[in-house]
Amino acid sequence: MRLSPLPDDEWNDEVVRALSVMMPPERAQPGQVGNMLATFARHPRLTKAYLTFSMHLLVTTTLPRRLTEVVVLRTAVCRGSHYLWDHHVPLAARAGLSDDDLTAIRRGDPTDPVDAVVVNAVDELHGQTMISDSTWSTLSAHLDEQQLMDLVFTAGGYAALAMAIESFGIEDD
Repeated sequence: MRLSPLPDDEWNDEVVRALSVMMPPERAQPGQVGNMLATFARHPRLTKAYLTFSMHLLVTTTLPRRLTEVVVLRTAVCRGSHYLWDHHVPLAARAGLSDDDLTAIRRGDPTDPVDAVVVNAVDELHGQTMISDSTWSTLSAHLDEQQLMDLVFTAGGYAALAMAIESFGIEDD
């Protein structure tokens, strides 16, 4: 662990306000938010900005919940983030992804045609930093402009999160 969670005695109103972007203030307290958010609490201004963006990616995105989780899980695979994978498997199950779907996302070969093109797009983003013309064209048959934008930003936002988790040495709860 390179950065440890913020010690309980260092929490203040600024930290609670930063975390309140994601949760009610009464839950944004030491011992209740988990290691990742308690570590992010070391930098309240950055945390507030990041969580505002992250809440869009997770909650108010134009992508269907299922596809959001496909993007996040494939990003976890591409970035080697066991933490992200483990934390998003329950969300993916609630979004309708089966164990077989999860296995296929991990392998990179979903049988669902939309999941497959989304996995391909995420792989291209992480491998070449852009979606190829042919993949974009296929995606465009299933997603509108805002959904395409949300897909790119979700893959990038979760790649940044994976980098932070791994670089800070955040331990699972």
